[in-house]
Amino acid sequence: MMENDIIEVKYALDTFYFLMSGVLVMWMAAGFTMLESGLVRSKNTTEILTKNVALYSIACCMYMVMGYTIMYGGTSDLYLPDGWFGNSIANASPDEVFASGGDTYYAGASDFFFQVVFVATAMSIVSGAVAERMKLWAFLAFAVVMTGFIYPMQGIWSWGGGFLGETVGFSDFAGSGIVHMCGASAALAGVLIMGPRLGKYNDDGTSNAMPGANMPLAALGTLVLWMGWFGFNGGSELMVSNIEEANAVATVFVNTNAAAAGGLLAALITSQIMFGKADLTMALNGALAGLVAITADPLSPTGGLATLVGAIGGIIVVFSIIYLDKLKIDDPVGAISVHGVVGLWGLIAVCLGGEVGIGSQLTGALVIFLWTFIMSGIVFYIIDMAMGVRVSEEDELKGVDAAECGIEAYPEFTAS
Repeated sequence: MMENDIIEVKYALDTFYFLMSGVLVMWMAAGFTMLESGLVRSKNTTEILTKNVALYSIACCMYMVMGYTIMYGGTSDLYLPDGWFGNSIANASPDEVFASGGDTYYAGASDFFFQVVFVATAMSIVSGAVAERMKLWAFLAFAVVMTGFIYPMQGIWSWGGGFLGETVGFSDFAGSGIVHMCGASAALAGVLIMGPRLGKYNDDGTSNAMPGANMPLAALGTLVLWMGWFGFNGGSELMVSNIEEANAVATVFVNTNAAAAGGLLAALITSQIMFGKADLTMALNGALAGLVAITADPLSPTGGLATLVGAIGGIIVVFSIIYLDKLKIDDPVGAISVHGVVGLWGLIAVCLGGEVGIGSQLTGALVIFLWTFIMSGIVFYIIDMAMGVRVSEEDELKGVDAAECGIEAYPEFTAS
């Protein structure tokens, strides 16, 4: 086989791998949809479904219009040179690929596709945290700004050649902070502005359980997310066409799976010790916590260490959910704890490899949190002034499905 033929095969293989990894990450949108639908009450199910399919579409449009250009336009050869209106995404030419000796690993369009499903993931985190009391169109208005501006701006500082990655030395392989903590920071801003759901907290400070309507769906959603995470972390290796990179991808897959398993078991055992019951919702969040924790560095640890990193994340998430509840921060699905608090742990866990300093990681985490939290708070406040972010008490008690969507998710179980 000619040398150029080998380079073409490598280019095609890496591009195909990158695209299929993006497909797995896109499938995480289904996982978030299932998980959140299972953990909200039946009267609010249709709206959570609507939010998830709509936010994915908004993310795709806004990231194409401006987000990708903001995040990579000035620092990468793979960009939209004239924005959305004009030239198409810049794919590498055959001459460029051959001249690089095969170092141009994938088509520019595949890079855009892989990145756009990441920004949709960040926005999905917000959806669950503000569930059951936020107006649909207020949420979608926020999604426009989050996916088009807030997320890309903090993304460029780390992944786009900005100061966090180049000067501070901040390291986040696949997005424990850049994706997950960013989404959780935005969610926290929205939750604080809107306040808790009606009836969630009593005058004496105690909270009332508001169990979700469909535990099988929540469990299925978690497994779908678990599956999608192999694309999330594995695809971030960017290529698979040589022995070293193929081995690296295999290691990432093993460690990702190990962390999720460790997180689930640790959360399940912790809930049994604390509550005397094996709490399924804590176990599910434990698996997700393990996945979030390992995302910042799924390549360096051994399988055993990855399991430990995930297990610590699973323990942290149980205590975080309980503590935030005591602070009357009402998060119906535990998204702030899973993606925010454990996202921070994931960034710190990178230091276990010994190559990244704790100061760099904490600086990066602080910058991501402050930027996203403050900007999200401003946007939520503006939306609230313009159209209101929260449904009326009457609509909240009746259920946002009827008020916002006019369709019930489970009409056969509702008394006429």
